[in-house]
Amino acid sequence: MRCGVAGGATGFVGAGLVTAPLHAIFACLLLIGALPAGTAHAQQYPARPIRLVVGYTAGGATDLLARAVGEMLLEGLGQPVIVDNRPGAGSVVGSAAVARAAPDGYTLLMGAFALAVNATLQKNVPYDTVKGFAPISQVAMTPYLLVVHPSMPVKNVQQLIALAKKLPGELNYASAGTGTGAHLSGELLRAIARIEIAHVPYKGASPATVDVLGGRVTMTFVNILQTMPLVRQGRLRALGVTTAKRSSIAPDIPTIAESGVPGYELDGWFGVFAPANTPPAVLSLLHGTIVNGLKSQETRDRFLALGVEPVGNSPEEFGHFVRNEVKKWGDIVRRAGIGAP
Repeated sequence: MRCGVAGGATGFVGAGLVTAPLHAIFACLLLIGALPAGTAHAQQYPARPIRLVVGYTAGGATDLLARAVGEMLLEGLGQPVIVDNRPGAGSVVGSAAVARAAPDGYTLLMGAFALAVNATLQKNVPYDTVKGFAPISQVAMTPYLLVVHPSMPVKNVQQLIALAKKLPGELNYASAGTGTGAHLSGELLRAIARIEIAHVPYKGASPATVDVLGGRVTMTFVNILQTMPLVRQGRLRALGVTTAKRSSIAPDIPTIAESGVPGYELDGWFGVFAPANTPPAVLSLLHGTIVNGLKSQETRDRFLALGVEPVGNSPEEFGHFVRNEVKKWGDIVRRAGIGAP
């Protein structure tokens, strides 16, 4: 920061010899002291690499998106971003590390859908999901796709619900495990449509999908990108997407909400958080950099190839969204009596 002195005398620029009059130096120091702390911090930030924590192993969707965000921050801020994979307890381990970190903008979290669910699903979570983090921006969202085996005598969601009511408890759905997006997709359908369908948990989406392909399980909710090739081959039948709007990946497939289940919505979402009490100026800088990166066509194409769609909302919008997610899934988890896996 420079503080000029009239008459061409040397200005105050930091350590070193100063030849300006004493009263001018005092005036300059007072001016610097009057600057808001956030402004000074923002001008210095970032001065070293940033750590972006992921609560999952490398190679998954959250990890790949974190690496894309890291490239945006590197390009926009000029500092490298270290993606730190800390899997464990359904992402609780990584989230806790960020909640405990210094609120200086150098430790961030690439959070996902499980962050909101864990607030109720997991016992003794070592942080407050709403108060322990400062939301920066939702980065992306992805729908789950409701699919059935082609032998099932249903062509749409309404017919599936009618069959489930005719045969209470006889239909079932596979998921990637207790508390996963696929599990909660089924529980949400069960709650809103008032049907009885049995949950069959697996250790991952692949074995769950295999058993639906084999006709051993009625249906499942799976990542739309992974499933569409099987739908196009006629090996699975798609009934609807879980999001409020149709997916640009498969715009011909209706939403579950528009198929006779009003209010049904589940987003597989991803977003960036900082520890609570991070300076507003730092949050603003991070937000602007990320949102700017999400606007590029290159990023959009890259995200769609992963089966996700870029978002880029404001911290206020993202915070409101997360609070709603915590409440919504807390109600579903408690109503269904779901315990941690």
